[in-house]
Amino acid sequence: MQGLMMQQPLLVASLLTHAERHHGEQKIVSRRVEGDVHRYTYRQLAKRARRMANALGTLGVKRGERIGTLAWNGYRHMELYFAVSGSGSVLHTLNPRLHVDQLAYIIEHAEDRVLFFDLTFLPLIESVARRVKSPKVFVAMTDRAHMPQADDFGGMLMCYEDLIEQSDDVFEWPLLDENSASSLCYTSGTTGNPKGVLYSHRSTVLHTYAAALPDAMNCSARDVILPVVPMFHVNAWGLPYIACMVGAKLVFPGPALDGKSLYELIEQEQVTMSAGVPTVWQGLLAHVDALGATFSSMRRTVIGGAPCPTAMTDAFQNRHQVEVLHAWGMTELSPIGTICSFKAHQQSLPMPQRHALQAKQGRSLCGIDMRIVDANGDELPWDGESPGDLQVRGHWVTQQYFGADVVSPLCDGWFPTGDIATIDRDGFMQITDRSKDVIKSGGEWISSAAIENVAYLHPEVSMAVCIAARHPKWDERPLLLVVKKSGSELAGDELLSFFNGRVARWWTPDAVVFVETVPLGATGKVLKNQLRDQFGEYYLPA
Repeated sequence: MQGLMMQQPLLVASLLTHAERHHGEQKIVSRRVEGDVHRYTYRQLAKRARRMANALGTLGVKRGERIGTLAWNGYRHMELYFAVSGSGSVLHTLNPRLHVDQLAYIIEHAEDRVLFFDLTFLPLIESVARRVKSPKVFVAMTDRAHMPQADDFGGMLMCYEDLIEQSDDVFEWPLLDENSASSLCYTSGTTGNPKGVLYSHRSTVLHTYAAALPDAMNCSARDVILPVVPMFHVNAWGLPYIACMVGAKLVFPGPALDGKSLYELIEQEQVTMSAGVPTVWQGLLAHVDALGATFSSMRRTVIGGAPCPTAMTDAFQNRHQVEVLHAWGMTELSPIGTICSFKAHQQSLPMPQRHALQAKQGRSLCGIDMRIVDANGDELPWDGESPGDLQVRGHWVTQQYFGADVVSPLCDGWFPTGDIATIDRDGFMQITDRSKDVIKSGGEWISSAAIENVAYLHPEVSMAVCIAARHPKWDERPLLLVVKKSGSELAGDELLSFFNGRVARWWTPDAVVFVETVPLGATGKVLKNQLRDQFGEYYLPA
């Protein structure tokens, strides 16, 4: 017997409809590329999104066609999130930090029909336009007064605000199949060409529900949310959708992501919650500490994209009373898989044990299942000690990459993440390494992430990266690469002595190499493959 309940599809447009109806006067604040600050409401967002949906129809865009965006976090980008997906097309967010050849490959592979871009990226767009055939129309996300003089678009450069003004705000969001595609995001492609992950309306809405829960990002209508994580990277971890669902005030930073700009925006708009990668938070903390200031409103931050150093957690929580929620996810997971929020019995643990828990990536959101397996595919126990390959499955996990000729990556119905992890008896997962980053010395594994966490505890270390370097006796040994803080005279022997008692002696790196910078990828992650190419034979005889 079937249940006697209404059947309504889970659609991205329903999130905006809800925000307009129930939180219409809530504010959205955006720092613009043009240099000013824009303010309006969810009601105005919905009206302009409907205008843009009509404009897409005027341009001849059909359901299922991909629409590219190359844009910062801002209200116009937010409008496209709903105008494109809500009208039945596919929102394809492009990462401007990728090399122009990678961008051209992605645009051609996705067969983007229209490409929207912020003015910041005009030179990049001009380079891309000469390399691709697929976009038929380019749209500058600005008004007529700021339109550029550009000759590389074959007469097909249009103005965003012109499209808005020329279109009607009466538009009925179509009743789509909830399993139809809503958005497309490509992996960063540090090894080989990027791969496309095609999200559905259903997977996006379910991810939104789960990520907003109290034991996840804990978002509500009382929050002021600043998504520092880019809207071009896995839909800003779902925060634009979450804000609509709960009715939170949204604050968009635009292109200015330095510590000074972020701190001023947080204080001016009384931000309560933010989310971003560790490299961005380093700049914010450095600026706040240099001022001798603190945060008057911010009460929690979600940190993901790379392991969060213990020193960063301590700085936020002990010096600034900002709760840190350590999170883990992947493009293939829409992206959130786990968030580290305490269970009731863990609240009263001694502080050292609480800090040790917060170093973990946390427990699964409802809708995500995970396991760890050995080399034979046999499941390993949840004892917090047995490391294995992390695999996941769930409502918003990809089962196949975008493209007709792509083979499914699943193993017995599970997605292999490429991470080495442990899971404790409370279900808290901790990544000990990427499978390609783990160091195998004398037949035993060493966690490069654990080495980096210790290095970050030293007050004169700005950035730390541990890689495997080939060794004539032990096959591989850990090599520590360090960027010192400004003015530091830290020596290698001094830093290695700092490891005494903090890790097993044989885990301690054999050497420290001080570098000016470390290479970062398009999403802010350290490119260890480049460092291995440069320093991977450091211990071998010349």
